Amino acid sequence: MLTILPAPDHVAAYRLMQTLTGEDVDAIMADIGTKLARHEKVGVLVDLTDFTDMTLTAAWKDARYSIGKLWELKRFPKEAVITNKGWLAGFIDLLDPAIPFVKVRAFKPEDFEKALAWAGDIEGGPDA
Repeated sequence: MLTILPAPDHVAAYRLMQTLTGEDVDAIMADIGTKLARHEKVGVLVDLTDFTDMTLTAAWKDARYSIGKLWELKRFPKEAVITNKGWLAGFIDLLDPAIPFVKVRAFKPEDFEKALAWAGDIEGGPDA
């Protein structure tokens, strides 16, 4: 299940809950596409606090979309992940230096506003 969260226009913010479906991934791709049409760079916030799984269709669509965006990584300079799982926060800390052009940071659920502000603080402004 997906909720598109209120955020500044240059931030793609989502709450993923329980099982993500192919339709949910379609909605995320459409939302990101709309934001990329209006802004050169887009910050991303994903709340995974209540996320448990994704369907095979969702995983396939997500993988195809992600691979297609590899050449556009500079357009996603900051990605905030909200999680209450220590292992996932640790994995994100390890992953961050491995992704060129993108800063990835884990936040606790109680730091939602801080995470949203961080994801939206794109160097040089949202359209730079």
